[in-house]
Amino acid sequence: MNPGSDRSEIWELRLYVAGTTPKSIAAFHNLQEICKTHLAGQYTIEVIDLLENPKLAEGDQIVAIPTLVRKLPEPVRKIIGDLSNTEKTLIGLQIRRAKARSAS
Repeated sequence: MNPGSDRSEIWELRLYVAGTTPKSIAAFHNLQEICKTHLAGQYTIEVIDLLENPKLAEGDQIVAIPTLVRKLPEPVRKIIGDLSNTEKTLIGLQIRRAKARSAS
């Protein structure tokens, strides 16, 4: 069972993008798939297009795009990139813990 699957809290996620670039579209699609699979019914996604609202980057100290920010549950976590590596994204969001490597 994933640590996030038995929580009743809502995960507040913000995805910062710059228009409809291939990386921005991929990041949104990958995030949707991760949330549907691992946080079903327990998440909100806010997409912030920095081409339309560049000043919004200051609040979450965004320096690269796309960037995903987990606002809740605390602590705040950030992941830069298109989120195509699902395992790293799950670990980065702390939905799944990193597995210890075994020598088997």
